[in-house]
Amino acid sequence: MRIALHTKIRADRVAEYEAAHREVPSELTRAIRAAGVGSWTIWRSGTDLFHLIECDDYARLLAELEQLPVNVAWQARMDGLLDVAHDYSAEGAEAGLPVVWEL
Repeated sequence: MRIALHTKIRADRVAEYEAAHREVPSELTRAIRAAGVGSWTIWRSGTDLFHLIECDDYARLLAELEQLPVNVAWQARMDGLLDVAHDYSAEGAEAGLPVVWEL
């Protein structure tokens, strides 16, 4: 399945956000893959971030990562950089952007 998300970075933290993503902990990337993610791409337009996640089951992904210590630490780091964060709670499974058109 594909999930598209929109998050928003704080305007004064763009460089720090991009630097953080050059050093995502390998323990976290392994956990993301183990939770069924084939790919996760983030694009930035100004302060808007657009994520495309290809995964087996998005709700399962969130459930597996929500309380994982390495993800909790990563989300705490991201919390200081984002105005609108990725929601890892069960309600976050409904946060995907609706498809308007597809070819």
